[in-house]
Amino acid sequence: MMTKYNTVKQAIKSKILDGSYLPNEKISSESELMKEFGVSRHTVRLAIGDMVTEGWLYREQGSGTFCADRTEIDQTISNNSKDIAIITTYISDYIFPSIIRGAEEILSKNGYNVSLFSTNNNHETEKNVLEKILSQNFDGVIVEPTKSAISNPNINYYLNLESQNIPYIMINADYDALEPLSITMDDEKGGFIQTEHLISLGHKNIIGFFKTDDIQGKKRMKGYLKAHRTNQVPINPNNLVSYSTHEKASKTVDELKKLLAKSNGDKPTAIACYNDELAIELLDVLREKNLNVPGDISLVGYDDSFLAKVSEVKLTTVEHPKSVIGQTAAKVILDLIKEKSGNQKKSLDQVKSVVFEPKLVVRNSSKKLNP
Repeated sequence: MMTKYNTVKQAIKSKILDGSYLPNEKISSESELMKEFGVSRHTVRLAIGDMVTEGWLYREQGSGTFCADRTEIDQTISNNSKDIAIITTYISDYIFPSIIRGAEEILSKNGYNVSLFSTNNNHETEKNVLEKILSQNFDGVIVEPTKSAISNPNINYYLNLESQNIPYIMINADYDALEPLSITMDDEKGGFIQTEHLISLGHKNIIGFFKTDDIQGKKRMKGYLKAHRTNQVPINPNNLVSYSTHEKASKTVDELKKLLAKSNGDKPTAIACYNDELAIELLDVLREKNLNVPGDISLVGYDDSFLAKVSEVKLTTVEHPKSVIGQTAAKVILDLIKEKSGNQKKSLDQVKSVVFEPKLVVRNSSKKLNP
C-alpha cells in the first residue's frame, strides 16, 4: 500500500509528466495539497522536499514552489545513452514476441538498448508505463495503443512526449486524435478477404467474432460486413458477435454454444474469427459438440500465428507481417531520431506511415459447403 507521503509525491510527478504543470509554473500551495490529499503539512513538505532534491521542483523564497525545467538535465543524460522503449499490449503471448524480435534486431544493430513494457491492454497500466518513460529519458518510443477503439485518458502523456521532442510511432493501430506515424496493416481488407473466402465456398450463414475495444477488431468487422454486402449475401445480425478484452473467454464461448444450438436450417456453417487465438479456443467448443472442421463447419482465423499450424486442424487465416512490422517500426523511429539530431538530410515529411496489405493463407480448416 502506498504511503500518504508517496501518494502526494506521485500525484505531483504525474501532473508534471502529463503536462498539467509546465516548466517554471507554480504548483499548488502546501495548504491546497493538504486539503486535496487529506494529509498534514509535514507530509506535504517531506514530499516536496524530496522532489526538490531530485530536480523535479524548485523553491523561490516568498513566492512558492515551481515545476523545474528538466530539459537541460534530460538532454545531458540522453546524450550519454541510446535507449528506446517498446510498449505493447502483451509481451510474451501470441504474435508479440515476433514483433518485438523484429524491432530489437534492427535497433541493437544500430547500438540502441531496448526496454520492453506491457500494458496488458489496460489504460491505468499504460499511464504508469508512460510516466516511467517520461522520467527515464528515452530517445524514442514504439508503442502499440491500448484499447485503441475507445477514448484514451492518457493522451496528455503523448502530448508531453511531443513537447519534450521525444519521437514516438504506433504499431498495429493508432490513436486517431493524435494522428501519429504508424505501422499497421489494412485490417478492413483483411476482414473482407477472410469473409469473402467463406462466401466463395458457398457459405452464407457465417458467424463473425470481433474484439471491438481495439480498432483492429472494428476494422475487421467492417470488412466482414462489406464482404456480405459486396457479394449480396444477407447479414444475420445474430451472427455478429462483438466482445471486449475482459469478456473474451466467457462471452465468445457462450455465444457460439447458443448459435450452434439453433435448428438445422438456421445453423451456422462457417466462423470468421478476430484472430487465431480465438479460433483455437472456439475449436475446443466445436470438438465438444462433435462437429468436424471443416466437414461440418469451416473456421478462419487471422494473423497466421504459430497457433495456426500447431493444431491438428491447420487454420486458414490472414497473414500478419509480425517481425516485418517490428523491423519497419524500428527503421522509422531511427529515421525520426536522426532527423531530430540533425544527422540525416531526410525531411521529417518524407518519413511516412506504412500500411501492409493482408494476404489469405488457405489451409484445411475451410472447405466448400456441401449442397
